[in-house]
Order: sequence, then structure tokens, then C-alpha cells
Amino acid sequence: MKNFDINEDPHRRFNPLLNEWVLVSPHRAKRPWQGQNETIATEALPKYDSTCYLCPGNVRANGVNNPKYESSFVFENDFAAMKQEEIIFEEDIKHTFFKAKPEQGISRVVCFSPRHDLTLPEMDLDGIENIIRTWQKEYTDLGNIKYINHVQIFENKGSVMGCSNPHPHGQIWAQSSLPTQVEKTHHSLKAYYDKNKRTLLEDYLQAELRSESRIVIENDYFVALVPFWAIWPYETMILSKRAISKITDFTEDEVRSYAKILKQLTIKYDNLFSTSFPYSSGIHQAPTDGLDHPEWHFHMHFYPPLLRSATVKKFMVGYEMLGESQRDITPEKSAEILRQQSDVHYKSKAAVREKMESK
Repeated sequence: MKNFDINEDPHRRFNPLLNEWVLVSPHRAKRPWQGQNETIATEALPKYDSTCYLCPGNVRANGVNNPKYESSFVFENDFAAMKQEEIIFEEDIKHTFFKAKPEQGISRVVCFSPRHDLTLPEMDLDGIENIIRTWQKEYTDLGNIKYINHVQIFENKGSVMGCSNPHPHGQIWAQSSLPTQVEKTHHSLKAYYDKNKRTLLEDYLQAELRSESRIVIENDYFVALVPFWAIWPYETMILSKRAISKITDFTEDEVRSYAKILKQLTIKYDNLFSTSFPYSSGIHQAPTDGLDHPEWHFHMHFYPPLLRSATVKKFMVGYEMLGESQRDITPEKSAEILRQQSDVHYKSKAAVREKMESK
């Protein structure tokens, strides 16, 4: 018998947002890797690509010309996951195993910048603020549509995350139902709020700030941290310090502060392995069903797949698919590693070195 060491011994951690457990196996981080290595694109992208269907002025796959936009640009997805048409449907209650129902929705693409070669960490703060204001507008406009009850803002960055175009962009899927992960979160948040009259993430954040071990970045209005229950190796979450239920509740200072922490966090990601760091990120906020949702607390998830280097990723296979989610490196160690990364992008450092060497 030995005393439990959370940094060395296998254990399970509880995720109160999804009401699920995750297995943590810190001792496995020491195992050698002889598995698949990803190919990382190292070719420098041009500011404008005539073959890119997202660049200003270019023709998209459906034959429509993009305007020569100068900031962010939003358009209806040419290959939308959902349709806007209302479909007549009568549910057959006789079926137990073959339940289905139509889903009505709208899918949009948000080009972050006219520059083909810029990602979030390389954009200036004014550009990132413009993206945030675009998100605010889209959340309001889509949420005001009668049948839209959820607006999901997200970004898939990098080919390893299935992104088919390197031009900096995200997506917005708005639909009539709450998606499964959001519905789980909604039930957890509401149950906690009904019992405590405070948001779950408000109390969780205070506990994390007292602990400090998983905090990556903190400013006046937001905190970026590695969740105690994180699954992905360098998973993080940005939370508002104030109990804000949606992005449209931000003050001007909060918009600026949010832009700063988005830039800082994504710079740290890129600096970790000196590569354009892939991830899926997304905002979780109140449903748009016309009701008040004081239980919701604005937060943004980042799920990056890279594990040991720019070419070694985490796979969700085997036990993760059949049992429950599992991770090797502890959240505390991940937070420490991310904290240590510079706030200056590695490309900027390289450019300064080249300039000094050329003199």
C-alpha cells in the first residue's frame, strides 16, 4: 500500500459540466512513441491566394464571387450541414429503436481576415476585436430567428482537425435543438444554479483561482485555464470572471480583454511546438430560446490534438471509445508548460533574429 500521488498514480476526475468521468494515467506519459507522426505544413502562405475560395474577390465553389472585404466576412455555407426549409413531420410513436426527426438550421462561414496567411495569434488586437463583434452580431441576428434555439460559434484550425482551407476562418451553426453536448451542459448548469443561486462556473473559477495550479493566463476580466477534468493534452477553457451568460453582454473593456486573452493563448499554443497549432475551439453560451438563462456562464473551449510534438497527436481510440475518456499528462503539468511559453510569437522572434543577423 502507498499514499496516493495525483501526479503519478492513475485516477479518475469528474467533469461537472457533462456529468462524466475521465481516466488520468500520468505514468503513461513516459512511454516511448513508435506510432503515427503527422505531417506538418511548413510552407509559408501568401497574403493572397488566387486559388482560395475564401480570399477576397475570388469565386467560391458555388460560382458566387466573394466581395473584396477588408475585415471579417460572413456568408451562408455553400455546403451547409442543415437546411432552413421547414419540413412537415409526424412522429411515429410506435417506433422504439428507429426515432428520427427533422432538424432545421442555418450554417455560416466567418472569414476572420482578408489576409490568407494570418491566424488568430498573428492578427492585431483590432482585428480580433472585429471578429468578436462579428460573433456578437451573428449570435443576435441568428438567435432572433423564431426557430433558432442554439447558436454554436466554433473554429477548426489545421488540416489535422479536418480543416480543408488554411484561410483563417470559423463557422456558426444555428439550429432548432440544443446539441447533445450543450444539452448535457445545460442540465448540469441549471441543476447547480437552482440549488446554489450562483453559476457553476462562477464557483469553479474561484476555486481554480485559489488553487492557481491550472491557471495559464489571467487578466482583469477573463481567465484561461486547463480544466481539472481536461481530456485533450493541452485542452484549455477561457471563462469570464463576471457571470455573463452570452457574448452580447460584454462591455467594451471586456471585448478588448477577451481579444487580448485569445491572442495570448493562441500565441502560447503556437510557441509550444513552434508550429501553427491545430485545435477545435468553440463558445458555449446561453440558448437563444427567448428565455432568461442566469445559469449559463460564458466560456470557450479549446481542444488541441497535439501530444508530444508538432507531429505526434492524441488519438481517441480503444478504451476511450469503449470505456471513457483518458489522458496521460496531467492538467497541472499541461498548465505549467503552457504558462511558461512566451507571449511573443515564435515567428516574430525569428524575424527579429534574421534582421539582427543581416546587419
